[in-house]
Amino acid sequence: MSIYGSAVKRPIMTTLCFVAVVILGLFSLNKLPIDLYPDIETNTIMVMTTYTGASAQDIEQNVTRPLENVLNSVSNLKHITSKSRENISVITLEFEYGEDIDVLTNDVRDKLDMVSSMLPDDSETPIIFKFSTDMIPIIMLSVRASESMPGLYKILDDAVANPLARISGVGSVSISGAPKREIHVYTDPQRLEAYGITIEQIASLIGAENRNIPGGAFDIGSDTYSLRVQGEFGSSDEMANIVVGSHEGRSVYLRDVARIDDSLEERTQETYNNGEQGAMIVIQKQSGANSVEISDKVLEMLPTLQKRLPSDVKLGVIVDTSDNIRNTIDSLVETVMYALLFVVIVVFFFLGRWRATLIITITIPISLIASFIYLYATGNTLNIVSLSALSISIGMVVDDAIVVLENVTTHIERGSDPKQAAVHGTNEVAVSVIASTLTLIAVFFPLTLVTGMTGVLFRQLGWMVTIMMIISTVCALSLTPMLCSLLLRRVNHHGRLYNLLFTPVNRGLDSFDRGYGRLLKWVVGHKTVTFVICMGIFAGSLGLMKFVGTEFFPTADDGRLRITLETPIGTRVEVSKEAAGRLVELWKGKYPEMTVINYTTGSASSDNTFANLSDNGPHIISMNIRLTDPGDRDRRITEIAALMREDLKNFPEFKKVQVSTGGMGMGGQTTIDYEIYGYDFAESDSVARMLQAELLKIPGTADVIISRADYQPEYQVDFDREKLARYGLNLSTAATSLRNRINGQLASQFREDGEEYDIKVMYAPEHRTSLEDIENILLYNNLGQAVRVRDVGRVVERFTPPTIERKDRERIVTVSTVVEGVPMSQIVEQSQVAIDKMDIPQGISIELAGSYEDQQESFADLMTLAVLIIVLVYIVMAAQFESYTYPGIIMTSLLFAFSGVFIILWLTGHTLNVMSMIGAIMLIGIVVKNGIVLIDYISLNRERGMSIRRAVVNGGESRLRPVVMTTLTTILGMVPMAIGTGQGAEMWRPMGTAVIGGLTFSTILTLLFVPVLYCVFAGQGIKNKRRKLHKLAIKNAKQ
Repeated sequence: MSIYGSAVKRPIMTTLCFVAVVILGLFSLNKLPIDLYPDIETNTIMVMTTYTGASAQDIEQNVTRPLENVLNSVSNLKHITSKSRENISVITLEFEYGEDIDVLTNDVRDKLDMVSSMLPDDSETPIIFKFSTDMIPIIMLSVRASESMPGLYKILDDAVANPLARISGVGSVSISGAPKREIHVYTDPQRLEAYGITIEQIASLIGAENRNIPGGAFDIGSDTYSLRVQGEFGSSDEMANIVVGSHEGRSVYLRDVARIDDSLEERTQETYNNGEQGAMIVIQKQSGANSVEISDKVLEMLPTLQKRLPSDVKLGVIVDTSDNIRNTIDSLVETVMYALLFVVIVVFFFLGRWRATLIITITIPISLIASFIYLYATGNTLNIVSLSALSISIGMVVDDAIVVLENVTTHIERGSDPKQAAVHGTNEVAVSVIASTLTLIAVFFPLTLVTGMTGVLFRQLGWMVTIMMIISTVCALSLTPMLCSLLLRRVNHHGRLYNLLFTPVNRGLDSFDRGYGRLLKWVVGHKTVTFVICMGIFAGSLGLMKFVGTEFFPTADDGRLRITLETPIGTRVEVSKEAAGRLVELWKGKYPEMTVINYTTGSASSDNTFANLSDNGPHIISMNIRLTDPGDRDRRITEIAALMREDLKNFPEFKKVQVSTGGMGMGGQTTIDYEIYGYDFAESDSVARMLQAELLKIPGTADVIISRADYQPEYQVDFDREKLARYGLNLSTAATSLRNRINGQLASQFREDGEEYDIKVMYAPEHRTSLEDIENILLYNNLGQAVRVRDVGRVVERFTPPTIERKDRERIVTVSTVVEGVPMSQIVEQSQVAIDKMDIPQGISIELAGSYEDQQESFADLMTLAVLIIVLVYIVMAAQFESYTYPGIIMTSLLFAFSGVFIILWLTGHTLNVMSMIGAIMLIGIVVKNGIVLIDYISLNRERGMSIRRAVVNGGESRLRPVVMTTLTTILGMVPMAIGTGQGAEMWRPMGTAVIGGLTFSTILTLLFVPVLYCVFAGQGIKNKRRKLHKLAIKNAKQ
């Protein structure tokens, strides 16, 4: 027995099956974590290696290149990029999306083990970072302090970071901008020389004195005691009394040659919040944790933490991504609700019966709720992709139920018993319902197979819609006939209100049917004219393609700005702070939309991993600005960013400026990167400056910056190897001695309250402020004989590149520009013309990257996907109709769907981006459904013996309402997405717009063009049959 036969026969079992699905779905929904994006397993691994004291060129030569050569052989590697800057090498490995990042990480780890012996002795072990969306901070807290500043790091570590780290789901809590305590032993070089003592001796002695040493165990009587020597310093002052040598028979104490300074790190990052000094606390989550839940717990805990802090330390929130998640999710939920409402209104308008409307509407929640079971079972989250899948599907899940109900109603109106009508009516359309669902699955299922960034994002969309379509078909073939048999009546008794409201509606719909019938008769009678007009419209729309710009993703307004400012290289941190302070005061008055402005400047300490991932230094200022929610302000984020760029032109102190909209996720302003490859610094710098000048002339470019910073002035000591050898020294010993005196030698750790603080021995600051001080530094050989630096070498000033960038093992400099107010394709075209005219030296090449490269890859993937989907849809239809011609006729409606997409994008000013392309691809399945319904019924009429023209006109008239109804439910389901104004709406607007335009346009033309083509091919088929019969008759006559 068929599924619908069983369902009608056993209504209680059918009802309870669907009730069970709903209960399971609601349980799953309750358990689902909420996030902004699906859990994207990214394709990036970073390898960070510290080599303290080395210049950028040393790092490139001795650390980066050996590592690159080995890591280049890792499998599935797409690009290898590196940055070599003072003290640190950062190598980024970019892999193809969809590869298992854990396997790749192990591969990288194995390769690093092979190369560790080739790295310099003083370099630290390379650290591997595996990137994922979890690394994006979910909350950044601001800390303001005044008197507590010196001990702020410890206060925050104990009273804030540790309690926050204990929250379930929190991955890491890092503090930046709060300087750490450090104990400096500041020596006087003249006294050291007088007593014949070296920095190395002092460091060694401090290390030897600051120790607790176990002395073993011994017995006294019947008891066993352990013996221990407790030598660790109880306070930093105790160090002053260490004996570091002797002179003329008396002891020389540390206090005689040095002073002990128990304070903060010398060179450190400083953080300011709304102009007041403080710190920043960055909270990251564990993989798979619920961002919104963690954020709620953190914000709930803040008042309690605030009470434990000193009165001058104030906590605040700079960034809370859960706000963005909540607002985006809320606006999508609102979209889903509006879509639901519109669909119900359309169904009620066309059917005019509340019972019929109820039967169809029930399909919607069941299909949507069932999809939550899939999300929960596969460990996915409720995010903008899964919610948009619900919004997209609302208009489509009712289509099958509408077709079934409409046919059952027709049988009941002819006088059948509702139970009989439910079974027979469903039986007639079951194959067509399954086929049209299969065409939609043929569209959405391949989305789960796409690779690259697009695949990562839309895999979930493909699965969700596929599952909802399957559930809705099961509903249409079981629940809908069962409810029809119970709820629909053979004779409907209408009240006065119904007659008053629906008599004009029904009259209108009848006249609409008749009008379409007349138009169809004319069209079928004038096939050539119709064909020429339709093809002319299609060709005209193709001409609009060049007026529709392209970009990667639309810019979203999430109320966050990131700004990077650079003063000339070598600028002291005090100068950078003063300029940033003036800028903050200006902006606080000018932009009331700003709620928080946080900035950090200075060099990050080597153990602050989060800060080291981005460029830092005394001349670099990194700002995070939080604006009020988009709904609470008149100006959009891109307008504010443009005004800020104008303000920054009045600050000549800043040589480089970059204003980025959007936080750290997707949907920021589009950037185009021009990568200039070439080994010679002078040549590649010259080409970069030429290109920068050309880009500045192009309208729509903003923040055109060259990635390579200005050359850094530095003093280099050129040692004479021969002289060094004469004094029993070598280059390594001499360089280490210099470093210990200027940068300091780590002697030991001072322990207090379970914390460890570095003890560093170095020259006092006043004895390392001039070239003379450096030239007078004494170098000691193994015999204790001393020689001054100036006697074995000379100090010269040179300029070196502060950061050396490489990509795919070649030196590179990148010129990047933010795209402002124009499509990305426009800037790419104009810049390409400029590049072709440039005189580029041999050995230098320019390539396009950034958002443009991502866009090209995604577009190529989507085009391949579109071709695959068209082939699959054709196969499904050819199998259903058992014909090669009918699917071809139906597929012509795709031409008009794509025409509609271009026309509406041009009219609304949207660009062709990944989102609008996904919309166009979705149309392949939606548009074809209309054609299937139409051709299916026309074929049925032909089988009943009607002539071609009569079959077409009659089929068109009788199928008009279901076609228009299913089209309207899909279009109105998309309207809230296309006109949404909530947070994150910018992302989905192009998709909704593309579907509405394509579907409206193609439905109008499909209802006219497909019948004409059918007439042409069916007529041709009859002529061919007659010809064959005629030939056969002649053949038989001859015999």
